[in-house]
Amino acid sequence: MSEPYASTLAPLLEQYLAYRCSIGFTSDSLRPLLRTFDQYVADNQMDFSTLTPPAFLIFKQGLTGAAGTRNQKISAARGFFDYLVRREIVSANPVKDIPAAPENAYIPFVFSSRQTDALLLASENAIRREVRYFFDDMTVYTAIMLLARCGLRISEPTRLRIEHYHREEGSIYIEKTKFHKDRLIPIPNACIANMENYLSVRSAFMANGQNPYLLPGPGEKRLSQKRIYAMFHQSVKALGIYQPRRVIANTVFGAPTPHSLRHSFAINTLKSIRDSGRSAQEALPILSAYLGHRKYRYTAVYLKVMDAGHRQNIVDFAINRQEEL
Repeated sequence: MSEPYASTLAPLLEQYLAYRCSIGFTSDSLRPLLRTFDQYVADNQMDFSTLTPPAFLIFKQGLTGAAGTRNQKISAARGFFDYLVRREIVSANPVKDIPAAPENAYIPFVFSSRQTDALLLASENAIRREVRYFFDDMTVYTAIMLLARCGLRISEPTRLRIEHYHREEGSIYIEKTKFHKDRLIPIPNACIANMENYLSVRSAFMANGQNPYLLPGPGEKRLSQKRIYAMFHQSVKALGIYQPRRVIANTVFGAPTPHSLRHSFAINTLKSIRDSGRSAQEALPILSAYLGHRKYRYTAVYLKVMDAGHRQNIVDFAINRQEEL
């Protein structure tokens, strides 16, 4: 049970969250973002008469953390007041013109196609052969394989249920993840072969069939994301390709994480399309639907970094420039 809001706006905040849920969104990420605003209102004993644009400038100045997180908290309050305006509880949105904090550009770590293959091989080699470890490790490897070969978010393979894998069609059904979008995606033939092998092992190790998840954890739970992180980083270390997160000028260069496999899938797909003489730009709507992006302009950001070599050249150039200054 979530801790209740503390301010006089608590009932309206709960109504707003309920409204959002009624139209297909979840409150998992929005609730904590609104909590900071709620605490500000409670601490200063504010009401609608004092929640003015200057008050929100003060609220913004008091926020801490990364610029992106601060902007999300402002955006959450803005969405709440948009809701109040639609309900005619207030006549204007005092957060409407509060400017966002400038954010650094972000360039993710990118695995080349060859590095992706090597990472999967290293993860496969990390599967311990002792009976007590074998199935659990193979489950983790299968999750990493789906991240790399299908561009999934890390939460998506762990949420898959047995019925979400369609053997005859060679597809998986991704149900209500980010943006509450469902999608049915084809998976590569190499993935299908791995999945069939995994399901044979799963059947042998889970004779009672009680766990509903395709990638089970202990009991009736699903696979823990922590296990995916552990094997992923072990494999990256084994390959010797780790690079630390760097902030150079106004650009953040990300370290390799499991989510890097999703970025790499998208970038390597666009590179393959471009190298075949086709238009990567025209492929964006299809790739966007495959990845489950809400708008294909989100997919278009991958055009800025078209392969792992390009990304490394940008890093090297930024480092050299920083050393010269």
